[in-house]
Amino acid sequence: FVSQLAYLAFLSAVVAQEPDHSHGCAHGSCYPATGDLLVGREKNLKASSTCGMRRKEPYCIVSHLQDEKKCFDCDSRRPYDPVYNTINHRIENVITTFKPHRKKSWWQSENGKPDVFIQLDLEAEFHFTHLIMTFKTFRPAAMLIERSADFGRSWQVYRYFAHDCDTSFPGISQGHLRTVNDVVCESRYSDIEPSTEGEVIYKVLDPAIRIEDPYSPDIQNQLKITNLRVNFTKLHTLGDNLLDPRAEIKEKYYYAIYELVVRGNCFCYGHASECAPIDGIRGDIEGMVHGRCVCNHNTKGLNCEQCDDFYNDLPWRPAEGRNTNACKKCNCNSHSSVCHFDMAVYLATGSVSGGVCDDCQHNTMGRNCEMCKPFYYKDPTRDIRDPRVCIACDCDPDGSQNGGMCDSNTDPSLGMVGGQCRCKANVEGPRCDKCKTGFFGLSAENPQGCQPCQCDHRGTVSGSSQCDPVSGDCFCKRLVTGRSCDQCLPEHWALSHDLNGCRGCECDVGGALDNHCSMDSGQCRCRSHLVGRQCSQVESGFFFMALDHFLYEAELSKMGQGSMLEIREHQPGRPASWTGLGFSWVPEGGTLEFIISNVPYSMEYDLLIRYESQMPRDWEEVRITVIRPGPIPTSSPCGNTIPDDDRITVSLPAGSRFVVPPQPVCLERGVTYTLRFEFRRYQDANSILNGAANAIVLVDSVALMPRHTSMEMFNAGDPSSNTRKQTYERYRCHEGAKSVARPMMSDTCAKLIISMSAIINDGALPCNCDPQGSVSSLCDVRGGRCRCRPNVIGRRCDHCAPGTYGFGPSGCIACGCSLEGSVTRLCDKLTGQCQCRPGAFGQRCDGCQAGHWGFPSCRPCQCNGHADQCDQRTGACINCRDNTGGDKCDRCAGGYYGNPVLGISSGGHCRPCPCPDGPNSGRHFAASCYQDNRNRQIICNCNQGYTGARCEECAPGYYGNPSQPGGRCQPCQCNNNIDMSDVDACDRQTGECRKCLYNTEGPNCGICRSGYFGDASRRNCRKCTCNFLGTERTQCMEREDCVCQRATGQCQCLPNVIGLTCDHCAPSHWNLASGRGCEPCSCDPNNSVTSSCNEFTGQCQCRDGFGGKTCTDCQENYWGDPRTQCRACDCDWRGIETSQCNRLTGHCVCQQGVSGVRCDQCARGFSGQFPNCQPCHQCFGDWDRIVQDLAVRTKALAERAHEIQTTGLIGPYEKAFKELEEKLTQAQGIVNARNATAAAVATLMELMEDLRYNTLNRLEGDLTIVQDSNSEASKELSALEREAKELNLTSEQLHRQLDILKNSNFLGAYDSIRSSYNKSHDAERRANESTTTRPSTVSQSADTRRRTERLIAAKKDDFNRKNAANKRGLGDLNARAQGLDMKKINEKVCGAPGDAPCGESPCGGAGCRDDDGNRHCGGLNCNGAVAAADNALEKAKHAEKELSKAMGEVEGLFTKVAEAKTKAEEAKGKAQAALDKATATKNKVERSNNDLRDLIKQIREFLTQEGADPDSIEDVANRVLELSIPASPLQIRHLADEIKERVRSLSNVDAILQRTQDDVRKAEQLLLDAKRARYEGVKTTAETVKQALVDAKTAQTSAEKAIAKAKADIGETENRLAEIESETSNSEKDLNDAMDRLGTLGHEINALKTKRANNNSAITETLLSCVDAQILDGQLTDKYNEVQQRVDTKAKAVQDAKKRAESLRDEAKELLKDAQNKLQRLAELEKNYEENQRRLEGKARQLDGLEDKMKGILNDINRQIQIYNTCQ
Repeated sequence: FVSQLAYLAFLSAVVAQEPDHSHGCAHGSCYPATGDLLVGREKNLKASSTCGMRRKEPYCIVSHLQDEKKCFDCDSRRPYDPVYNTINHRIENVITTFKPHRKKSWWQSENGKPDVFIQLDLEAEFHFTHLIMTFKTFRPAAMLIERSADFGRSWQVYRYFAHDCDTSFPGISQGHLRTVNDVVCESRYSDIEPSTEGEVIYKVLDPAIRIEDPYSPDIQNQLKITNLRVNFTKLHTLGDNLLDPRAEIKEKYYYAIYELVVRGNCFCYGHASECAPIDGIRGDIEGMVHGRCVCNHNTKGLNCEQCDDFYNDLPWRPAEGRNTNACKKCNCNSHSSVCHFDMAVYLATGSVSGGVCDDCQHNTMGRNCEMCKPFYYKDPTRDIRDPRVCIACDCDPDGSQNGGMCDSNTDPSLGMVGGQCRCKANVEGPRCDKCKTGFFGLSAENPQGCQPCQCDHRGTVSGSSQCDPVSGDCFCKRLVTGRSCDQCLPEHWALSHDLNGCRGCECDVGGALDNHCSMDSGQCRCRSHLVGRQCSQVESGFFFMALDHFLYEAELSKMGQGSMLEIREHQPGRPASWTGLGFSWVPEGGTLEFIISNVPYSMEYDLLIRYESQMPRDWEEVRITVIRPGPIPTSSPCGNTIPDDDRITVSLPAGSRFVVPPQPVCLERGVTYTLRFEFRRYQDANSILNGAANAIVLVDSVALMPRHTSMEMFNAGDPSSNTRKQTYERYRCHEGAKSVARPMMSDTCAKLIISMSAIINDGALPCNCDPQGSVSSLCDVRGGRCRCRPNVIGRRCDHCAPGTYGFGPSGCIACGCSLEGSVTRLCDKLTGQCQCRPGAFGQRCDGCQAGHWGFPSCRPCQCNGHADQCDQRTGACINCRDNTGGDKCDRCAGGYYGNPVLGISSGGHCRPCPCPDGPNSGRHFAASCYQDNRNRQIICNCNQGYTGARCEECAPGYYGNPSQPGGRCQPCQCNNNIDMSDVDACDRQTGECRKCLYNTEGPNCGICRSGYFGDASRRNCRKCTCNFLGTERTQCMEREDCVCQRATGQCQCLPNVIGLTCDHCAPSHWNLASGRGCEPCSCDPNNSVTSSCNEFTGQCQCRDGFGGKTCTDCQENYWGDPRTQCRACDCDWRGIETSQCNRLTGHCVCQQGVSGVRCDQCARGFSGQFPNCQPCHQCFGDWDRIVQDLAVRTKALAERAHEIQTTGLIGPYEKAFKELEEKLTQAQGIVNARNATAAAVATLMELMEDLRYNTLNRLEGDLTIVQDSNSEASKELSALEREAKELNLTSEQLHRQLDILKNSNFLGAYDSIRSSYNKSHDAERRANESTTTRPSTVSQSADTRRRTERLIAAKKDDFNRKNAANKRGLGDLNARAQGLDMKKINEKVCGAPGDAPCGESPCGGAGCRDDDGNRHCGGLNCNGAVAAADNALEKAKHAEKELSKAMGEVEGLFTKVAEAKTKAEEAKGKAQAALDKATATKNKVERSNNDLRDLIKQIREFLTQEGADPDSIEDVANRVLELSIPASPLQIRHLADEIKERVRSLSNVDAILQRTQDDVRKAEQLLLDAKRARYEGVKTTAETVKQALVDAKTAQTSAEKAIAKAKADIGETENRLAEIESETSNSEKDLNDAMDRLGTLGHEINALKTKRANNNSAITETLLSCVDAQILDGQLTDKYNEVQQRVDTKAKAVQDAKKRAESLRDEAKELLKDAQNKLQRLAELEKNYEENQRRLEGKARQLDGLEDKMKGILNDINRQIQIYNTCQ
């Protein structure tokens, strides 16, 4: 009944989550009714184990143990029958839904089998909701439920059930379900109770979990199954099966199920409300849940998992709630009955429609058959479903797209019109059958339909692209031509949108060859060296000519009688009015002839005559005649010229400088002409004083100017030439070229003249600037004038101007002819020589001749015969000879003496000064000398730095060696810090400064003396003024004698001390007087006003309410924690020492004899009533001291015991304690025994004695050792603490250095400056705030001042009272100080009685000073601390010297060992060389053997061949007999023995090794001694080191002997190796001789072979001709036998030699092996040497460590001495 109730509750929970079926399938999802899926599926249900399937099996029931019958039988071989066969327990018995007696039958597994499963296989997909199992026996101890949704291909677990989940299913979660698909293990259905009718219930959807969407795929997949399996994995037992393995024990344990219910329905995805049987399944079984859905919503399939045919417009989906998700019918517009679903289409339509129609009819196509096929279009008058809705297109296939396709329908939004043809790009018309405007040539092959008209829109009329639709010809503009109107007419270019289309070329009429140009660029065809588009510009380096370019200078013409050249010099700064060098001076009647041979162009030229008239009136008649070389041909350009045209008469106006005859002359190119000018008559000859003979004219030049009217560019008659002519004449272009000083040419004239020049010269003319006379190779484009260098003239800058000479790269040089001495200012063009007047000399005629002076009044030079020349102006002699000098060579030159005025002949010549040698000797150190008239001695005037009678010594302040060749004296480099008059101020040989002045020192007196600073080179070294308290002690010898940086004077300050003299603390530090550096103020940043404190007391400036040194305590006379509360000190003023109580506890500081927190009661040891406290009797103090000592000892023992307990040091003594406890237990047992015997008492006494003397003493000793270890550990901890402090100090120093480095580079300095600026800005802000805001620092200061005044007024009396008390206290202290005695301190420190006066005391004392003013303490025979320290210092210094000496001896020993190692290496190398030579000898012997074998073989072959010549055979035999081994066998054997002996002699290496081992042992002993010395005191250390030095010396001596012996052995080895090498070389020589003989034999054998061939032929002839062949045969046989015997004998000897050689080879192998062994021994020796070297190096390092220790001890002694010296 309980199970039924649970079942109904479960169903109600499931039904609550299922869809509502009230609305049916029409309004939403629908589901078939739920039932038992097992009904009707007995055959689909199977179990892996069933009892009684093979035979009848017994079983027992645990719950029947109290019943009479406990065991039964199971026989499942026959079906179950309620009457006849009730012992059948097959699996189908669990299906009891409609059976009346469900407890009568059940399924049961085999006995004792734990792993059993039950499986249901369904024929289709089903919804599974829950499962109920009712067990007959125990429920399983572990089981799991799993399902498959793919007909058993894969399985997923629903749920685990286990009594112990961790054991049965490790790793499976046991928590609560969070989601419906969580897989967990639960234990509520796995208990061993009840023993029967226990249930297992599983719900797929737990009602406790809220499901948001029951139609979600996850929920549906969770419910879907095709197979269900229940796995039982463990049986519940009572444990007896573990003890008893018998089979009958297992009969109680099996699985048995009364009833199994699997609730569910057929799985239809919400598209069916009922299910029908699947084919082959009966449909008449009551209560069976069938598996084939009766589908609705246009679905189909076994589970309604597909859409029905033609219902594919939407994707298939399960029904969800009130949404049926029914499949939608496809829309094919009656043109198809087949469709399919396409997800891509569905997504593209925004999830609206995904159906795609298949096999559209009636010429339609598309997803819904809504479009017409290609080449068809939709009839707009018909419905889309009409079978005739699509009509064929009517389009020209050549002009329309896609071969005649038209628009398939009408769609205004897309611009489509049904049936409209879609023309190709260049086609138009309703049928697309004609070309568009601008196109031609309709063609089907053209994808565009028509070709575009190839019209250039720039060249067509109105910019149109139209052309003939058939031919394609375009319509061109006026100046455009071509089919496409893309070309200009001739002489035009630049096709553009202009009205005419093109522009004229406008080529320059002269610069271009014609008026044709490039159509694209407009570039004309230029004449040579003309550039530009129009050829109107000249190429760089070329020019166009000026009109007077063809110029002929009159001074270069042929002058007639009376005419002459007049050269005119240019005046600087004034423009020249002539050309060339000057003029022709022509008188009346004179003639000039000009040769004209460079006419460039045949035409008419105007003659331009330039002149300067020298007369007041005009020249009346000048006749010009053109003389031609012959008659003029009529066909030539000048063919029309008549003789009168060649005769021209012209007058020369007096007021003009040029004239142009009106009549031109015609000249032809390539013809040479002569122009003759006849100056016939001056105008008024009678008015001239001397008649016509004085009438002259200066003719400058004649020029040919082209006459423009004779050129075609001006006279062609066309408008352009007429315009050019008018422009040329209007601008008077020809006038500008007539004058020499011509005006600036206008651009208009320049353009016309360029054209004229181009025609006349056929292009531009090259500049041809002279490379020497011109500045640049470029010239002026207009006229071609080059830029000349100074004094250079000419168009090409190719000659000097008049008055200059020396044409060259720098121009020309002015002649500079003297006006007084030259005839003319002109000079020779090449040499520059002027034309001098009589008496004048020189190039410029400006001086006297040699040996004279005083131009122009020249007179002889006065030089006493010692010079040939003198200054032209002053008469001073030049280059005096004979060592003389002076203006008249009348005195001796420097370095010489004598009187040269007397002349050379009189003997008074100048002699060299002997100072000490002559001027050119390299040892002359005097400026001059002279001869004393009285004693005739030579007196030297020494140079600076020299002294002595002959200047042979260096003066004081100078050094050098002037006595040696090349030696000289140099100033001592002492930075001006010595006395230059002091002879010993610097070394005269080396220059080293010896007596530095002004507090300087150094080899150059270049640095300030120690204790001084400044710049030594400026003599400003000043004494260091370091504050003794703030300076490092190592930098100060005395209080007033400290060392500072020599350059800046900066003293080396203690930590946190700053200032040049280390005289004040760094910011936020104090206590300079400590002598250890300044300490941090450590002011509390929150409680103090600033971080700085009083530099002397360390008191911080506290805020209100705070006090203490660092402002961390309460204010004065208060105590407590200022962060929480401060309380006033509550002290009784009668018993306190000071008004300030303990700042932490509040305890008052009591006077002597007073105690209590408030100091208001008498202290221990005092009696009476406070405040009258009197000391107790003296006996109280004695007893109190004893009690206190006992208390201290007790406390120390307690602390020691506690320390042992806490540190765990009792572990090693645990056994001893245990034995002690056992013995105590024994003793206690004996004591407790009632019948104690004497033996027991004796045993007890022994145990007590053993405990007392053995165990306790041993424990006490162990404890003492532990205490010592703790003490050592404490010492080490203290040392570590000191090192940590030193590291902290080092870190602080590094931080300071880091700050210095940071400030040293500009980035760090910038950061510092910026930080300082920010701090300054902040300080400024705070300062402003302190004055403007309230409350502020200023206002608080004012308040503080007022409070202070009030306090002072209130505390004045108290202060006065305390001040008086303090004065009394100071008086008492003074009296006590007066009574202090220094005697004992003096005795202990200085070693003398302390009451002796300083003058009488030999050991000094406190306050005593010696004669020099130094403190005096200690001395000889004084036994004080100072004397002991001095003795220790001396001993330490002596030990240091001994150590240094020992180190030197050890280094020498190390060097000698290294040398021995080197010798051994050399011996090894030589042994290796001997081995290599032996190997080479062996190889040579083997090669010799091979050669011998070959030789013997060749001899045998020769002797065995037929026809050998007897003479040859005999010769071979003799040669073989002559062969000999290089040495006899006895010699070879002797050589081998000797080699062996020499190699064996190398065994002396063992002796070397043996001796070295002794040295190594001694060195190791020395190392041990050094280690032992490390742990002993200074005195013991010194003695041990001294003994070690003796041992080292002994070891060194032994090592030296061993090394000497090794050297001797090595030398002997080398000698023996040399002998071996010599003998080996002799053997090699003999072998080489043998090899040479073998080679000779080989050559002779080859010759014998040749001879044998000849003998064969000779023997044949001899046999034919010889009659007595028998006799000859007998003789030959005898000879042959004899030779054969000799050869055999020799062969045998060779075989013996071979054997001996092989024996020698074997001995050489043995020798090689022995040598290799020796090499190995040598390598071991080398290894030992390296080991010895490493040990010696280690020993040296240990000695270094000892030396460092000694230095540390010395430093400690020095510090003690300093301490004793500074004791006051």
